[in-house]
Amino acid sequence: MATVHRFEDLECWKKARVLANAVYDINEKLASVHDYSLRDQLRRSAISVMANIAEGFERGGSREFINFLTISRGSLAETKSHLYLAFDRGYIVELKLKELNALADEIVRQISALIGYLQKTEYSGTKFVSQPNSKSLATNRKL
Repeated sequence: MATVHRFEDLECWKKARVLANAVYDINEKLASVHDYSLRDQLRRSAISVMANIAEGFERGGSREFINFLTISRGSLAETKSHLYLAFDRGYIVELKLKELNALADEIVRQISALIGYLQKTEYSGTKFVSQPNSKSLATNRKL
């Protein structure tokens, strides 16, 4: 697996971003629907997928990253569940449901592969790598 320096380079994050934007598009089309809780929960769960990938990556530790990736995977399941309800209520068509579920399934596979890689590697994360002058940088930083 190639070295990744930014969460924006992770394919699972890129796809999660696409999913979140697709969910926002659905919500804009459902502005006249008064099912505010479903619309809000659908948005929140989709946002959570990409946010947890980013937050976990930036924590700098493999074990923490795995934890956040697991939360992200759970948010994907929640998003899919909300999409099924939106379909059942007639808010989205079957084609859109299938399209977004396929995207969510692809993201789950990518996240699962990343978790598997992180569990097998001996690398603990960037926060465990000693950096020269790290103490002086931390104490000299202006807040």
